[in-house]
Amino acid sequence: MAISVFSQKVFTGEDVLENQLITCDNGKIVAVENYNGQDVTHKSECIAAGFMDIHINGGSQYNFSESPTIKSLKDIEDACLEEGTGYTLPTLVTSPVENIFKGIAAVKEYKNKYPGTGIIGMHLEGPFLHPLKRGAHPERFLQKPSDAVLRKIIDEGKDVIKMITIAPELFSDEQLEMLIGSGIIVSVGHSNATYEESQHAFNKGITLVTHLFNAMSAFTHRAPGLIGAALDNANVYTPVILDGDHSHFASASIAYKVKKDKFFLISDALFVGGKVKEFSWGEYDAKLINGKYFNSEGNLTGAVISVGDAVRNAVYKLNIPVREAIEMVTLRPAIAIGVENAFGRIKPGYPSRFTLFDEQLKHFGALS
Repeated sequence: MAISVFSQKVFTGEDVLENQLITCDNGKIVAVENYNGQDVTHKSECIAAGFMDIHINGGSQYNFSESPTIKSLKDIEDACLEEGTGYTLPTLVTSPVENIFKGIAAVKEYKNKYPGTGIIGMHLEGPFLHPLKRGAHPERFLQKPSDAVLRKIIDEGKDVIKMITIAPELFSDEQLEMLIGSGIIVSVGHSNATYEESQHAFNKGITLVTHLFNAMSAFTHRAPGLIGAALDNANVYTPVILDGDHSHFASASIAYKVKKDKFFLISDALFVGGKVKEFSWGEYDAKLINGKYFNSEGNLTGAVISVGDAVRNAVYKLNIPVREAIEMVTLRPAIAIGVENAFGRIKPGYPSRFTLFDEQLKHFGALS
């Protein structure tokens, strides 16, 4: 279907253009040009490529790990679109290995059923995580990597698993090379790696951490840990859960100043909008208390914010320019997971799935 959009400001992913007409057909952008009073189907103060969240656990009702089904994926996509988030990687956390393959099958089936979906793949967070940094992940399902399980995940997850979170100190060099060479983006998280172990993994070709500061070896002056290694390595992308709870805004501000264009935003939302007040799935449980999800051990277990909320916090809490904050949820995450040639820009040939918003960042909506 052909659509035309006039916007006072167009955040292309690399620039901001004023008073532009975006013409789209068949789900793709055809042209971006100066607006000369033409009739349009949609108008907006501001527009960007659909916001991208590469770490989200559930929609308004269902959690993907508990229920790795088409129903859960539809719930995640619909709930995200209501918040203005166009693209997601639903995240499947540490659970029985057969759950991983159910998740892979569900994403394959969903993408076949909804070919224009904004679910671009899956994020597998675990089960190869360090027990001391497991956070809310169930301990009994954690495991050390075996060649057989890794190979099966790679073979079954081809073109579906876009990102996998691991603790690299648990892996042999050969296993790291197998995983990195598979084409899946490997991210370091829930890891107790030393500074040296972390840099070794980064030198192997890993260029992403899962959520800077959270569930990783801390920075101290004698032992810089994974946090220090991520901040010190110019090639590593460092997304942050910018809700003020998972990390202090000052810590995020320091990371932004150090990492520059390698700093971007994720939600790690357990459920979109905090509509689910209590959740229990085997050993995994969560309760919403004063706007935050905690498990019975007292650990934070996923967030409540959207990436739109994170953009607002970036601008008003960290004083980041709006243009740059928008890049942190469009082009930067797309580059970090290697899909920047297909997503993250407003440019001819890219998808006509957009996020609309006002200049004050009070409201976000989606258009596709």
